[in-house]
Amino acid sequence: MLHHVSVVASGSSATQSILFCHGILGSGGNFRTLAKQFVEARPSYAAVLVDLRRHGQSLHETGPGEEPPVETVAACAEDLVRLAAALPLPVTAIVGHSFGGKVALAYAALSSASTTTLRDLFVLDSTPGARPLKHGSESTLDVLDALEKAPKLVPSREAFVADLRALGTSEMLARWLAMNLVRVADQTEEQYRFRLDLAAIRRLLDDYFHRDLWSVVEHPPAGLAVHLVIGGRSSVFDAHDRERAERAVVDHPDQVDLVTLPEAGHWIHVDDPQGVLNALLR
Repeated sequence: MLHHVSVVASGSSATQSILFCHGILGSGGNFRTLAKQFVEARPSYAAVLVDLRRHGQSLHETGPGEEPPVETVAACAEDLVRLAAALPLPVTAIVGHSFGGKVALAYAALSSASTTTLRDLFVLDSTPGARPLKHGSESTLDVLDALEKAPKLVPSREAFVADLRALGTSEMLARWLAMNLVRVADQTEEQYRFRLDLAAIRRLLDDYFHRDLWSVVEHPPAGLAVHLVIGGRSSVFDAHDRERAERAVVDHPDQVDLVTLPEAGHWIHVDDPQGVLNALLR
């Protein structure tokens, strides 16, 4: 079962759930502020902050004789299906950013094949199509390269940040990544390691870049509203992707809508949190 944390409005009795799915190298806590603001404005919802497979505290350790976990977008979506079945409140909405956006699309596709309560799908700056050339994600790949080159053990968080800064990572991003450091047990000296399996992250990203889920947007399941929220300064959606999204809105005006936040880059919920919140509240 995926690790998750539920957030509800003070004094409210929620009747439904909305899942929040982070991007690669992130965790459910990335959406904590946005989730709190959302449930205060929509107290009938419980916001469920999910740590996706191989992220946050959803770290699977392979036991003796056990098959290694599968690192695909589809496997992440199947995790969400199992989580939704175990939650006390029905899942009626899902939000996903970047890698999490494609997981949310895959979850919607799986849910449409069975009885589902899902009504709203929010995809935050995540193109539904395949990108084998990985355009628009160069900075993410640079960060992964830096993590692989950095020392595996560090004496402190500050040393980790300094190592990543020397490899070209920004101060803010290095400190955000440092949230994934864990203390190494059974060491005479204090040491830390990056807790995520970078090889597994590579496999998840590779599947993400090769997975095409435009069908969910261009042929949305009955009863599902698909909301695409794009950063105006992001390069993830190229001109062809934007045209395709706009065409889906024309073809399915009652089920697909497109919101562009002009001043936001790929980290759309960081660059324009109010704009993203407004899109959710619509």
